[in-house]
Amino acid sequence: MADLRTRIGSLELQNPIMPASGTFGIEMADIFDFDLLGALVLKTVTPHMRAGNPVPRVCELPNGMLNSIGIPSKGGDYLVDRIIPQFSAFKPPLVVSISANSAEDFAKFASRISVAGVDAIEANISCPNIEDDGHAFAMSTTATHKVIAAMRKATDLPIWAKLSPNVGAPADIARAAEDAGADALVATNTMLGMAIDVKSGKFKLGNVMGGLSGPALKPISLRVTYQCVRAVSIPVIGCGGISTVDDVLEYLMAGAAAVQVGTASFIHPMAMPDLIRGLDERLDAEGWETVSRVNGMLAQRREAANVLEYA
Repeated sequence: MADLRTRIGSLELQNPIMPASGTFGIEMADIFDFDLLGALVLKTVTPHMRAGNPVPRVCELPNGMLNSIGIPSKGGDYLVDRIIPQFSAFKPPLVVSISANSAEDFAKFASRISVAGVDAIEANISCPNIEDDGHAFAMSTTATHKVIAAMRKATDLPIWAKLSPNVGAPADIARAAEDAGADALVATNTMLGMAIDVKSGKFKLGNVMGGLSGPALKPISLRVTYQCVRAVSIPVIGCGGISTVDDVLEYLMAGAAAVQVGTASFIHPMAMPDLIRGLDERLDAEGWETVSRVNGMLAQRREAANVLEYA
């Protein structure tokens, strides 16, 4: 049996598999044992109640899906009073994902949810920043640094910055988050896309554009993960299009300390426990005793690999 343990800053995870925010809920506890997971990552919550975007909010695509949910939320008080106690009863570290309209609001909300039972905060900085004409925080090094620095002053909990793939220089954004005090990065959120129903001539999403996830996103998120790993010294968690053990291994070989699984759980609710079991069996079969052994493989070739050559 392989040693699947991994570290994300001060947190030790029993294995590197955890849900991506927004793809995991308490109802799944009827399907598998949450205590099997490396960590529990909750759906993004905003400080105040929020209705979300108009329907339809999801559409299927070949090799992926688009969503424009709009972060419907029951607010911070509901999160603290009802949701956190539900999930903190399980053994894996609990990660609360938050979003807000400004750096100040992010900081206030981070302070509000820094309560018993919460082990880390994931900052969904791919959301619009009202102080910057609605551009996402993660589109700018300045905005990224400002929001993470504000959160750092507001909480002692580990902060995971969830990055966007919709940028030209993700390594710069990664460094800005690290410099501001982030303890880990999550690479990446979904990629902005659009789809049209040619029979009706209508957009397939009520909000016109949405986030692309699933296997079609994997090469992009894998590339961003690799670029971030090369740019920072804090752990990077890969996220995007993971549905097989080979997908997990690709992210680990690229240097990710752990991975988040999202769209695959919509298709197959047992995806995460199956990946944990499959990863254990695969490492045993290959003679790789630990997850860190896999992490080290590509690191040996970093000096030789120059991504600019392939631009």
